Amino acid sequence: MKRILVAGELNVDLVFRDCQSFPVPGCEVLAEDARLVPGSSSMICAMGLARLGNPVAFAGKAGADPWGDFCVSALQEAGIDVAAVQRDAALRTGITASFSTRSDRALVTFAGAIGALRADDIGDESLAGADHLHVSSYYLQRALRPDLESLFARARAHGLGTSLDPGFDPEQRWGDAWPSLLSGVDLFLPNDVEFAAISGRASVLDGLRALDNGHTRIVVKRGRQGCVALDDDGRLLESPAFALDAVDSTGAGDSFDAGFLHAWLRGMPLAEAMRWGNACGALSTRGVGGTARQADAGEVRALLEAAP
Repeated sequence: MKRILVAGELNVDLVFRDCQSFPVPGCEVLAEDARLVPGSSSMICAMGLARLGNPVAFAGKAGADPWGDFCVSALQEAGIDVAAVQRDAALRTGITASFSTRSDRALVTFAGAIGALRADDIGDESLAGADHLHVSSYYLQRALRPDLESLFARARAHGLGTSLDPGFDPEQRWGDAWPSLLSGVDLFLPNDVEFAAISGRASVLDGLRALDNGHTRIVVKRGRQGCVALDDDGRLLESPAFALDAVDSTGAGDSFDAGFLHAWLRGMPLAEAMRWGNACGALSTRGVGGTARQADAGEVRALLEAAP
């Protein structure tokens, strides 16, 4: 099994489930449930990978506060190595409020320590102990972002594979660094909204071709429409989603990342890795929050075998 180092943000999620509608100014809406759960794209992906049976280490920063305690304890309980998690009394651990309806979600985040991790906080000893480096939330990790390209270069020098989930840009600027950055990335895992903005193309096929550099495998997550990528011949490869009764879609894309990486790092073909990603994303929606009902490998295999 490949050892995976996830470098990213730590925060908690306050999930309001089954809201009557999304909040609007001057109005109050009711939710069916509210829970405090492990949050952040990086944390959800790491816990999903561990749930599937992968050896995982986490590098990140959190405040020396109860929310930070909550995050570190959740990682440890999942069997994740937290030796590279730094606690800083000068920081406050971030929190995201997630408002979920039956069809979508909206997020409000207090960043806190989310943007504090720097590339030089991730030492060569952490890289040397891993086979693959995964980074999520490119836009939220403001201190990491300027030196992310050099971090990927260091990882590759240590023989690691690399993957990146950009996440949403709250400022919706998206930037123009992507051709250079993606040259050092093996797997790029945006969703369709992020990908359209990053590629500047309305058509996902046009975007895939525009950003194709001959090295980076780009897989675009499309929620209820599954995911798409280019196959080795440059043709569009589509993988349909699995239809399940969703309780909460929070973190489904991060669980997709975990499922895809689990399969990809075991040498499965692209089409099969895409099915693993779709299955893990769908199965994670069975519970409230991103981690409560993440699938183990047996559950994924059962779903894949039952599907037509």
